[in-house]
Amino acid sequence: MTNIDIIDRAAMVLSAGLMLLGIVGMGIVEILAGQPYSPVPMTDEAGEVVATPLISPQIRTGVVLAGVAVLGVYAAYKIVVPVPEDGRSGHETVAD
Repeated sequence: MTNIDIIDRAAMVLSAGLMLLGIVGMGIVEILAGQPYSPVPMTDEAGEVVATPLISPQIRTGVVLAGVAVLGVYAAYKIVVPVPEDGRSGHETVAD
């Protein structure tokens, strides 16, 4: 059985929150804002910009990548910090 401490919970909440905000939250805001759904500015035949997305794709990508970076830092933390020894681990018992 694994023990989840405060750092584990913080990493899970922060990374999941950032990724959900960047993917789902900002996606819903874009849908509610109306057309266009394109991640790039839309132009007409003359090349004039007629519509742009409400939230820049670079911002959305940055928020999602920040969530992934939190998971990377958490993984590095778990590699560096040793697992505390339990009184039951490493103890051999003789079976009857």
